[in-house]
Amino acid sequence: MRAVEIKPGIYWVGAIDWAVRDFHGYITPHGTSYNNYLIMDKQVTLVDTVKHDFSEYTIENIRSLVDPAKIENVVINHIENDHVSSLDRIMALCPNATIYITDRGKKALDRFFDTSHWKFQIVKTGHTLNTGTKTITFLETPMLHWPDSMMSYVKEDRLLISQDAFGQHLASAARFDDEYCDQYSVTALEHAVRDYYANILMPFGTLIKAKLAEVKKLGLEIDMIAPDHGIIWRRDPGKILQMYLDMANDKADLRVVIIYDTMWHSTEHMTIPLMQGIKSAGVDVEVVKLRSTPMSIAIKRVWESRAMLVGTPTLNNIMFPSVAEFLTHLRGLRPKNRLAGAFGSYGWGGGGVKEAYAVFKQMGLEAVEPGVEVVYRPSRDDDKKCYDFGKQFAEKTIEYHKKFDGSQANGCQTMRS
Repeated sequence: MRAVEIKPGIYWVGAIDWAVRDFHGYITPHGTSYNNYLIMDKQVTLVDTVKHDFSEYTIENIRSLVDPAKIENVVINHIENDHVSSLDRIMALCPNATIYITDRGKKALDRFFDTSHWKFQIVKTGHTLNTGTKTITFLETPMLHWPDSMMSYVKEDRLLISQDAFGQHLASAARFDDEYCDQYSVTALEHAVRDYYANILMPFGTLIKAKLAEVKKLGLEIDMIAPDHGIIWRRDPGKILQMYLDMANDKADLRVVIIYDTMWHSTEHMTIPLMQGIKSAGVDVEVVKLRSTPMSIAIKRVWESRAMLVGTPTLNNIMFPSVAEFLTHLRGLRPKNRLAGAFGSYGWGGGGVKEAYAVFKQMGLEAVEPGVEVVYRPSRDDDKKCYDFGKQFAEKTIEYHKKFDGSQANGCQTMRS
């Protein structure tokens, strides 16, 4: 991809990674992009870099516009490897440039590079950089999603360069939302947004709401949002802002997702009457087998649904390993306002279901107890118990859902692919 002008004198100079399929444990079936931006003004300014493997691409794009030696300012919004690991290559080409970064960002950057010969300007929320005809205002966003994070707002162009927020893992020849949706669909783009949020930003809903309120208080007028991954929002940036607000407010579908794994199919068999019981109460239901589904997809299905039932066999008196891994991953993402329950089978001694409920308690989730356990293979009576528990769980899900979505029973339905 060549440099693309996104606003007058402001260019995307990043790189497309068509091949990546794993991003720190998060499956990326559609690849990703590493977006960074060059502001061609009296003071040439580069905002962010790219992953080290793609440094030649961003350097080539910069050279197509200007001699890199003329870069006077380098803004680093986020120091994660996929955004900063080519900084040494960039600074070798413009050694006199000043790096604008948060205090935490500078301290972390010192752990990556020998920064003793680089010039720095530490910035905080409200600090500005005038590049000639453009004014960049910095907005600290700690823990969205690293402590060093910040955003950069170009006042004259109403452009918010948002680092990881509002991004998606999508490799595409399209640079903008309208171009992408003309090729694919709005639903596909929304799906990518929700996948990204569920697996990366889920723990930070409270911070996201506070930061969106701060943006509003600062009176920042935004007609384009340029994240560090995926598609740039120019058709309707208000839409992605509203999506984030909805997700931060724990919007979810009125649905129960059954997440399970099985050893000799007994736990798997239980999903059938459980599903039937849930459906009989008028609640949508989806069944996800862990060893047949990427972890990030299972996580996303939980995030989209108001309630989850976790099914686990007992192995060595504890949960089945794949179920334990899933719950460990989920616990780190700290989901809120989701109802939980568990079921499973065991042979000569139980323990798996009990342990699942203990993890729900650790996560602070409201749980419907005691769940259902069967010995060896489920009998007809066990099937009836599963059906009844599924129906009971669905009825409790309906009541629980009203606390958050009220009349909007399936408010997020259109965001699914």
